[in-house]
Amino acid sequence: MKIGIGNDHAALELKRELKDYMESLGHEVTDYGTNTPDSCHYPVYGERVGRAVVSGEVDCGVLLCGTGVGISIAANKVDGVRAAVCSDVTTAHLVKEHNNANIIAMGARIVGGELAKDILRAYLEAEFLGGRHQTRIDMIHEIEARKE
Repeated sequence: MKIGIGNDHAALELKRELKDYMESLGHEVTDYGTNTPDSCHYPVYGERVGRAVVSGEVDCGVLLCGTGVGISIAANKVDGVRAAVCSDVTTAHLVKEHNNANIIAMGARIVGGELAKDILRAYLEAEFLGGRHQTRIDMIHEIEARKE
């Protein structure tokens, strides 16, 4: 699987750890930055990964910042992105099964490396269930299409 990863300065170390982990599982990982500990703006990286996912450049995305919230909000502004913040394995599995989330976000100040790997693995191994869940995703796309 081709996975895009992006982060801000608060999540640089976690990004490196998760990138290595995903590559060890056989995934191809594209790093959209940042790669410096200097303070930066998370919306830049949320948008980069969001656009890469929607364009099909990558199959899904992983976003990291201090809490995972800010960077996921930024990514969700890109039409077609369904980014979900996860701090536990159950949520990570369900956001794929029920919401077909195409980006998972985590907070480096919230989860440690080992838990982050477990969360990521649960997300990557889950499969979208379709059915009634697809109906709900279609409704979300209708909301996106209304530019009121």
